[in-house]
Amino acid sequence: MARKRNRVIITLECTEARALGKSPSRYTTNKNKKNTPDRIELMKYNPCLRKHTLHKEIK
Repeated sequence: MARKRNRVIITLECTEARALGKSPSRYTTNKNKKNTPDRIELMKYNPCLRKHTLHKEIK
């Protein structure tokens, strides 16, 4: 019988680059769906803008 997994792979996308019309930077990571059911927001580096920007979880 298969075990139900709590860890899921998510994609984080830059919010500032999208507002400026540039190509957004994306990162992939995983999260525990049981402990953090809400969407994640992290500060990550955007190489196009050359600074740290807010990245939000997308579907």
